[in-house]
Amino acid sequence: MHRGEVLERIGFGGGCHWCTEAIFQALRGVHQVEQGFIRSIPPQQSWSEAVIVQFDTAVIDLPTLIEVHVRTHSATSNHSMRRAYRSAVYTFSGEQAADAHFALKRLQRDFEAPIVTKVLAFEDFRPSDGRFQSYYVTNPERPFCKTYIEPKLADIRRRFAAYSAPSDA
Repeated sequence: MHRGEVLERIGFGGGCHWCTEAIFQALRGVHQVEQGFIRSIPPQQSWSEAVIVQFDTAVIDLPTLIEVHVRTHSATSNHSMRRAYRSAVYTFSGEQAADAHFALKRLQRDFEAPIVTKVLAFEDFRPSDGRFQSYYVTNPERPFCKTYIEPKLADIRRRFAAYSAPSDA
């Protein structure tokens, strides 16, 4: 860690963790993204695809990360796959939970439909199989990456240019 860095962790779930992982890997201030499955406390104790993001609060703040998350998955859709793809912010402290609730409430003004993203306490993490880690970074030419991940990354570069990490594209 460099002088002045304050690293914090937060979890995000919403859609496929390959997409979620690639989105957060594309942001300045994000030091690490762990892809896998997260569960919370009952009644949200089932495993759901998600990532843990370690970030430098001096470079990117929690409300910005939450906005990126909400704008890059179907945060207003309570579709039938929500058990496997729970729309959530997994928090590691009461202060983080309060900040997440506030950020989601503020973001709701920008959406006509209700945001279904839940703020949940982080309980446990299980990493994905190693062959799926850093999926986009290691497989950018795969059809899934071209079809689903690249459009989201283009949107990040446009909407969040100040936070977008330099791209090879």
